[in-house]
Amino acid sequence: MSRTVAIVGRPNVGKSRLFNRLARKRISIVHDQPGITRDVISTFIEEDAYTLLDTGGIGLKEGATRADIIKASELQVEFAIETAPVILFVLDGLSGVSALDERIAGSLRRSGKKIILVVNKADFGDEKVEQSDIYKLGLGEPLHVSAEHGRNEDYLREAIRDRLGPLPVETDGSTKSATDPLCVCFIGRPNVGKSSLGNRLLNSERLIVSDVPGTTRDSVEVDFKFRGRDHELHPFKLIDTAGIKAATKLASPVEYFSRLRALDSIQRTDVVFLVLDALDGVTQQDKAIAGEAIKERKPIVIVVNKWDLVRKAFAKTEGLAGYKSERDYREKYEKALFERLFFTPGSPLIFVSAMNGYEVDRMLNAAVQLNRTLDRKLPTAKLNETLAYLAERTPPPAVSGRRFRVYYATQTGTRPFRVKMFCNREEKLTEQYRRYLESGLVKEFGLDGCPIYFDLVGKDRYADGTRPIPQSKEEFHKPKWKQNEEKDNDSSDSSQTLED
Repeated sequence: MSRTVAIVGRPNVGKSRLFNRLARKRISIVHDQPGITRDVISTFIEEDAYTLLDTGGIGLKEGATRADIIKASELQVEFAIETAPVILFVLDGLSGVSALDERIAGSLRRSGKKIILVVNKADFGDEKVEQSDIYKLGLGEPLHVSAEHGRNEDYLREAIRDRLGPLPVETDGSTKSATDPLCVCFIGRPNVGKSSLGNRLLNSERLIVSDVPGTTRDSVEVDFKFRGRDHELHPFKLIDTAGIKAATKLASPVEYFSRLRALDSIQRTDVVFLVLDALDGVTQQDKAIAGEAIKERKPIVIVVNKWDLVRKAFAKTEGLAGYKSERDYREKYEKALFERLFFTPGSPLIFVSAMNGYEVDRMLNAAVQLNRTLDRKLPTAKLNETLAYLAERTPPPAVSGRRFRVYYATQTGTRPFRVKMFCNREEKLTEQYRRYLESGLVKEFGLDGCPIYFDLVGKDRYADGTRPIPQSKEEFHKPKWKQNEEKDNDSSDSSQTLED
């Protein structure tokens, strides 16, 4: 989260109101009572492409003593320093600089982070805070604002832009240089062995490993090279993330922060390794984590770790209850896995052991193969043939008396695969049928593990001059000039030909 801005300050200086002002919408609860905001609130500021955090009164409870307030403020500052390269330190322009403000300022000075000193509640230029007291904090020139009335809001936004630096270069992700490292990340629940797998790949103890869940709190990036089965040396960037807990089970701001970092890592990666526990099977949280990767349209390699424990169990006479052999256990595990992760069609499944290195190299070979697949071009004629065949084999369900129908489709992008479909009505495509079409295309074109995004264009979105819409499977293969010729000779209303 390199573009993150955190708001800190003692209770009741207007942090939440300032947060809402910068977000241009009411997100944080605003109240005169100190400590109303207890959780970390975040939002993405699209115009400047950064994440804004309202740290609020972390750890502050009702009836808090002065010691509680100091402890909560220090926790808030610690969280901000860990999280954000830019920090807004908010003072109360009406009550002046307090001893707690000075204490917070000292921590911020030592952090080396970029600090913007904000004097809030300067509504009409009548703030009572002494300028000399502000300069004693040693945090540079203060910016006087009014979060309630918007005074100097533009200047504050400009100051944030200056500290963050230039906007990231936008890219559609359709091209990747051969010299660029292939970025992979491990995601999964706490204590499934992500860091152990990372160390096995790196042949070092670079990543901290412990039996205690949650040892990894930040996302760690490491560059390395791997010689694949093609005998070529492939550059990699490995991101080891913290275990992702359900949002309802986060027990501290640090866990919240770790979850944000892990989800952010998914956005920046090329191939995702979803790590599961060989003895636990696929839990509901595993399913939710896989959903986060699919939401970002990332290719997934499913890694079942701790397979050494399974092999050890079957090496003994008792084995595992209910299973005849290791092979029987593997087959039933795989069947149950894909029943739960049905939305990951064709994803490579690899059983590994970080403890003894069993099959670990297969993970990186699978990532190399997936990375090559992401650049594949889908022939338009075959794409339309396949969609027609899938519709004929299993017709779409009727929705409000009508069925979804594809007239023409073409690939419009890679990384992820994007297919534009000209159809009758976008809303007629159900989620189940969309998955059916995606699975069929993945199988036909060998896109195992790569998600496909469908861009649906209904009749009401056709623009003048677009390609005529084929009305039958045979017309899919007619050259464009032939379709145009037939269109010129057809005097009927074209809109009538689009009706079901």
